[in-house]
Amino acid sequence: MGKLKIGVFGAHRGMTMIHQLLGNPHACVTAICDKHKPTLDMAGQAAKDAGVKVELYERFDDFFNADMDAVVMANYAHEHAKFGIRLLESGRHIMSEVLTCANMAEAVQLIETVEKTGLVYTYAENYCFFNTTYEMKRRYQAGDIGEFIYGEGEYVHDCSSIWPQITYGERDHWRNRHNATFYCTHSLGPLLYTTGLRPVKVQAGEGRLMDCMRKLGSRCGSFAIEVVTLENGGICKSIHGELKREPGSINYEVYGTKGSMETDRWDGQLHVYREGDRNCVGEHVKYAPEFTIKDAAGAGHGGGDFFTTHYFIEALRGNEEGMKNSIDVYQAVDMCIPGILGFRSILNGGNAVEVPNLRLKEERDKYRNDTFCAFAESAGDQWVDAMAMQPDKSETPDEVYEMVRQKWEKGEPG
Repeated sequence: MGKLKIGVFGAHRGMTMIHQLLGNPHACVTAICDKHKPTLDMAGQAAKDAGVKVELYERFDDFFNADMDAVVMANYAHEHAKFGIRLLESGRHIMSEVLTCANMAEAVQLIETVEKTGLVYTYAENYCFFNTTYEMKRRYQAGDIGEFIYGEGEYVHDCSSIWPQITYGERDHWRNRHNATFYCTHSLGPLLYTTGLRPVKVQAGEGRLMDCMRKLGSRCGSFAIEVVTLENGGICKSIHGELKREPGSINYEVYGTKGSMETDRWDGQLHVYREGDRNCVGEHVKYAPEFTIKDAAGAGHGGGDFFTTHYFIEALRGNEEGMKNSIDVYQAVDMCIPGILGFRSILNGGNAVEVPNLRLKEERDKYRNDTFCAFAESAGDQWVDAMAMQPDKSETPDEVYEMVRQKWEKGEPG
C-alpha cells in the first residue's frame, strides 16, 4: 500500500496538519487550498522546504478535482458539512475540524452521506486528546469513579487581541455572525468523549455582547452556557466564549457515583478522587499523565492536534487503534448540535429543547429540512439573527471592519 494522498482545505488552520503530514511515513499532503494567496504560498513553501511536491489552489472547485484519497477540512467552521458532503460523495474520506455542521438539516445529510458512502469520517475535536482529558476517558471507561452524575466543561478564551488575525476584517466572517452557543464543542466535547454518553436535552443562555468585541465587529453574545442532560440522566454544564481572564481557562470536571476527576486550570495536571468502602473517605491523587504516544508532546492545542491527525490516518489504514480512538460522525454531531439547539432554547426563554438521536433513522425526518441557524446563506427563510436577544441590535459601521482589516494586514493586535 502506497502513501495516502491527503488534501488540506484551509491553509491557516490546516498548517498544523500540513506539518504533521510532511513527516508522516504513511501519508503525504498532495494538494492545499486557501483563498488567501500569501497563506497558500506559505504552506507551499513549507512543503517545498520538506522536499514534498504539492499542488496549490485558490478555488475549491479546482482543488476538488485534485488527486486525493482524503481531505482535512480546515476551512470556515460553518461550512465543513457543506464542502465535506461533496467530497464524501466524490469518494474522498474526510477529517473535519470543528464544527460539524451549521444546522440540523446538514447534520442529517452528513450522517446519511457517511452511511451511504461507507467512507471514513473523523472529527478533529483536539481538546479530547489532551494528556489530561484522554486520561479522564481512560479512567472513566475503566470504572474508576463509577457512573457519570455531573460534569463541567469550560473553554474561556478572550479572542479580542487576535480578532484581526482570525476574522481579517470580513463583515460576513462566521466568527462575527454565529450565535453565542454555536461553538460549544471545546467545552462539551471532552465530556461526551470521556463518558461515551449522548445528549438528550439542552437549556441555554447567552451573555451580552461586550463593548470590546462590538468594536471589533462581532455580532453575537460574548459567551454562552448550555445545561445538557445526558441519556443516563447525568447533567453537564458547558460554558465558552470571551470572558476577561488571562490565561484563558480550559477546564473539565467529571463527578461519578464513586469519585471525581478534574483538570487543573493552571498547571496541566489531573486530580482524581476515589471513594473507598466508607462514604466520604477515599484517596486523592494529583499527577500529570503521560501522553500515550510520546510524539504528541509539543504539538498544538496541548498535543491534541497530533492525535486527531494520527488517528485519522490510522483509521484510513484500517487499524483498530484509529477506529477506536477517533471521533466518528455520530459522536461529532452529538458534540455540535446542542449548540445549534441551544440557540433555539435561548429564543424560547431558556426552556429545554430535545436533542435527537440521529443514529436512529426514524428521528431524522423531523430535522431533514430544519435549516434554522444564524448563517443566512445556510438557513434560507429559517434565518435568525445572532443578535436577536441582545439589547442593542444596531448595525456595525463599515469603518469597523476596515479598521480590523488594516490591523490584520499590519499584523497588529485587536
